[in-house]
Amino acid sequence: MRAEPTCPRCAGPLHAPNLWSSDWSCGVHGAVLPWQPPRRPCAEGLSAVLRDARVPVWTPWPLPRGWLITGFATAGDERTGARATVVALSGPGLLSGPADMLVIAEEPGIGLGAHYAGLDGPDPGQGFDGDPPHVKLDVRSGPAATSGHCVPMWAVGSAPDRAAYVGEAMGNWLWVILWPAEAGVLMLEPQNLLDLREPGMELDLPYGAYSPFLDARPDAKP
Repeated sequence: MRAEPTCPRCAGPLHAPNLWSSDWSCGVHGAVLPWQPPRRPCAEGLSAVLRDARVPVWTPWPLPRGWLITGFATAGDERTGARATVVALSGPGLLSGPADMLVIAEEPGIGLGAHYAGLDGPDPGQGFDGDPPHVKLDVRSGPAATSGHCVPMWAVGSAPDRAAYVGEAMGNWLWVILWPAEAGVLMLEPQNLLDLREPGMELDLPYGAYSPFLDARPDAKP
């Protein structure tokens, strides 16, 4: 598990704020919001994320059969709050073997989702949504809601070992990244997302072992 904040766009080291600047700074990408060390998959880790979150904290619910929550992460600091959130999950793939998923919500320009998708810029770029969406997710206001808001998602990215989808929900980017690439077929199944910040979200979340994908660079396997 990483012990220090890193750049959300490249996972590189950061220069901390000092007397001359209140920004965290990457030698490659300049001023960025710090990608904080991940939180363990447990109720305390989730509570810490919810306390600081300024964007949704998305999770599929109900979880796909056999899947577990495997960690959390944020980008931001005490001054800004968490402007990007990550929920990690692991479980059996629909085709073969184990699979992993990250569900990321972030404000435009942060670059964490693009980092995991293997994109050069901080966002998916112009024209990513020029064709009909590849999949759609249902965003619901609570576990008892019978319907929600449909979010179109497009396949993006250049890393061959994963599947990456992006859309827009509640004014923020919504990314879903899956390993291996074949695990992307999971997105063809009906998926409902809940924002764990919403009142009444006292869900009995099942937790598993910590996901090393919360530490990975796009071009490296955990």
